[in-house]
Amino acid sequence: MPRPDLRTLLPAVHVADKWFTAMANNTRASGWNTRFGPSGAHLFSPRTGLNILLDEVQVPKHLWSEAPRQVSIALTNACDLSCGHCYAPKHQASLETKRVMAWLNELNSHACMGIGFGGGEPTLHRGLPELCNYARRHTAMAVTFTTHAHRVNEGLAARLAGSVDFIRVSMDGVGATYQSMRGRSFDDLARQLQLVRRLAPFGINYVVNQETVADLEDAVQFAAGVGAIEFLLLPQRRGGNAGDIDLQSSRRLQHWVEHYRGPLLLTISESGAEGLPVCNPLIRETGLCAYAHIDASGVLKRSSFDRFGVPIGTTSILQALCSLRALGGGEQA
Repeated sequence: MPRPDLRTLLPAVHVADKWFTAMANNTRASGWNTRFGPSGAHLFSPRTGLNILLDEVQVPKHLWSEAPRQVSIALTNACDLSCGHCYAPKHQASLETKRVMAWLNELNSHACMGIGFGGGEPTLHRGLPELCNYARRHTAMAVTFTTHAHRVNEGLAARLAGSVDFIRVSMDGVGATYQSMRGRSFDDLARQLQLVRRLAPFGINYVVNQETVADLEDAVQFAAGVGAIEFLLLPQRRGGNAGDIDLQSSRRLQHWVEHYRGPLLLTISESGAEGLPVCNPLIRETGLCAYAHIDASGVLKRSSFDRFGVPIGTTSILQALCSLRALGGGEQA
């Protein structure tokens, strides 16, 4: 992939609006996505995952990108598992493929950098391959989806080939712990991950609670052994039949993270990062500037855990964002 000419991207202070326009056009022509915000000019290559932050560039506020940096879309509430800690809504709902395509176009035009399809279980939505293909061909956004992986087969992999930049696989515990929580064979998951790794780079999403915290070290070693490149910690949030992570498990997680020297990149959800040693170069971009979620009923929310949001309806996502911001809560410094 061509690299942008960084010699043209390094002004010391404020520069004219036309420079920012030229910069965005230049980098996009090279296959990069460019986003402006309070932290500076952010360049992202969706095909390689490379991020470049020009934090010495002072971007005028009226040029800050309007869309969230990342947006997740729950394509369906349907799932063939029944995990007790699941927070996803249980009523029947599914998004129309054409409607989601229109959202992808809007988000892309306002400098969203990544789109993540989820659910429920997104592989139960018949439009998943079409949506991934569309996003890959017609946008500059990274394309990901989150799955339990048990429904990924050769046919689905063939339809998704070349259209997905990253896959997130939900795995809570190893061995008997996983089987008790997910109701599926852990050996079957290990076999499925061999197919997943041929499709795209992948990482593990790991819910941390009283049952899974003891398996953390074994889970990381297993994930590295099957080819994962990232391990995302998700301290349990209230949902389904479960509550928030208990204090003892939270302290065990903090101790484990502080002494972690494992083989995988370790990441953590924003809501669970308090008190942990994290590196966030975009600390001035939070809330709806950083992330938003659209549920399977077409409601825009601050996160997938929120119970309330703004129905997008026949309006645009940006209009819904303005309404949601008006409800309170800052997201930019």
